[in-house]
Parts: sequence; structure tokens; C-alpha cells
Amino acid sequence: MAEPVRMERAALTRLVARAFEASGATDGNAAAVARALVAAEIDGQAGHGLSRVASYAAQARAGKVDGAAVPRLAQEAPGWLAVDARDGFAYPALDLAREALVPAARAQGVAVAAIRRSHHCGQLGAQVEALAEAGCVALMVTNAPRAMAAWGGRQPVFGTNPIAFAAPREGAPPLVIDMSLSKVARGKIMAARKAGAPIPEGIALDLDGQPTTDPDAAMAGTMVPAGGAKGAALALMVEILAATLTGAVPSRAASSFFDAEGPPPGVGHLLLALDAGRTPAPGFGAGMGALVAALEADPGVRLPGTRRIAARARARAEGIAVPAHLEAEIRALAGPG
Repeated sequence: MAEPVRMERAALTRLVARAFEASGATDGNAAAVARALVAAEIDGQAGHGLSRVASYAAQARAGKVDGAAVPRLAQEAPGWLAVDARDGFAYPALDLAREALVPAARAQGVAVAAIRRSHHCGQLGAQVEALAEAGCVALMVTNAPRAMAAWGGRQPVFGTNPIAFAAPREGAPPLVIDMSLSKVARGKIMAARKAGAPIPEGIALDLDGQPTTDPDAAMAGTMVPAGGAKGAALALMVEILAATLTGAVPSRAASSFFDAEGPPPGVGHLLLALDAGRTPAPGFGAGMGALVAALEADPGVRLPGTRRIAARARARAEGIAVPAHLEAEIRALAGPG
């Protein structure tokens, strides 16, 4: 296997943006998507990173995602922001939502942004982390194309329907929790398929409902929910919040994020921001510090996000290790330049 190609963040981001520009995205949209995918790659979220470039670009060329879409925001109530992604990439819509959420949360303590007609939103943790850096406690949920059955069933009806949460900390990066409601994110199976590698047993079932280590069989089958029946129940909760409440396409009807076939996926995202400075309890920052200190006092505890912070430091010092097959794929899409 070829050695990874080391690249600086700015150069890699520009290369990825060129791939999207060549596929019909506007400069602004291409840059927003590139920033998000490169950030996910740096954070160790390969399934939401560079492995998505080719499928995103193919969908833009086919019109399954509108690379020139300009999202629209409407303030339906003081604390309720409605964003129409207009069948474009998720990241410009998310950027717009976050920019409006922070002042709305500061004005009244809490605000919600409901996004519909959207696309794959990648690493949810990055979205809530940005809100936490602005002083908000934040929660985000999203639905996704069907990949997981309800508990006891065989037919996929929910997506992997992830949840992310972040809280600000004094003098330290925000605490970020980001998790798929399947045992692993489906993007990791796609990344394994691209690399020609098997997947661990116990994370996916084939069409017959049998465990499989074959990523192709897993993509055709269903994902195993994290936590069994509890994970499936949480996926139902996310489906209601992210799709039913926002007016987005439900998971059971959304087209795939992985190919250029069919109509736009049209999924939904819900972001909740609470101003940590407006909480009834005094000293939120001190309380967070005491909580984290209590956790870290146990030598066996690793705070969520520790690996992400370490990966960022490594990327700054050494550059980003880009798998050779993905670097070649992206350069081919970007063309000369």
C-alpha cells in the first residue's frame, strides 16, 4: 500500500475546494464544504472527511445536490430560526444557522435552528463545538438515509441519526460528545470499502440479517444500533426532532448520501443553543471545571474529544496524512492548477 501524502491544511483545503468548483459548486460553497471535510479528516473522522469528496462531487455534477444553492433563513419566532438549505450542501446552511443562533441565544437565553432540504452534514461535533466556543451549551441532531431497523425489525427505517453535544470550558477547549446511534458511523463502512478493507464483526448485518465483515454486504444491509433497543429508541427520537419537526424528508424516504442516483436527500438538522452566561445556576464555568476535574481524578477516565485535540496538534506539527488513493482521486477531480 502506498504511503500517505503529507499536506498542509491550507493547501489541502484549496485542493478539495477546486474539486468541488470543477464539479459546479460556487467558490463560497466549495470553500465551506472543503473546510468541513478537511477538518473532519484532521480530527480522525475519516468517514466524514476526504472519502466523501468523490461522492459529493459526483452528486453535484448530477444535480442531486445543488452546488450553487444559497440557503435562506427566516426567523419564525424570537427563538426559532428556520433554514432552507434549498437542496444544497449542508455546510453553507449550517454556517448561516450558527451565525444567527449565537445572537439569538444571547438575546433570550435559548434559540433553535431547524434546517430542512439539506444534505450530509458530516461531523456534528464541529458544529456544536463552534457554538460552545461562542459561549453556548449546544445540542445537534440530524436524520440520514435509512440504514438501521427499528428494534426487532429487519427493514431499515432510521438513519444512523447521530447526536452531538458541546459545553464551553474556562481556559480549555469545549467538551464535545459526538456519537452515531449505530455502533459506528456508516461513513466508516464506506471508507473501508474504498480502502478494500474488511469491517469488524458486530457492527452491521447483511440483507438476511446476518452479521457480516464485508463492507459491500453491510452497505446493502443494516447497521446495528448502539445499545440495542435503547439506541433504536434514541434514533426514533432524533427522527422526530430532525425530520418530523423540521419538515425534512424522513430517513425512510431519503436518497443515499453515497451515490449520484435519485432526487436530493432533503434531510434535516436541528441545533439548540443555550447561553451558558444566562443559566439560573451561578458559576457555570466553575461548575464545569469541577466536573471535569472529578472525572480526570480517576486515571482510567478519558474525556470525550481527547483524541481529536491530539490529532489537531499532530496535523499542525506534521501536516495532514492523506491516504494516497484519496489524494490521487481528489487531484483528478480538481484538474490542473
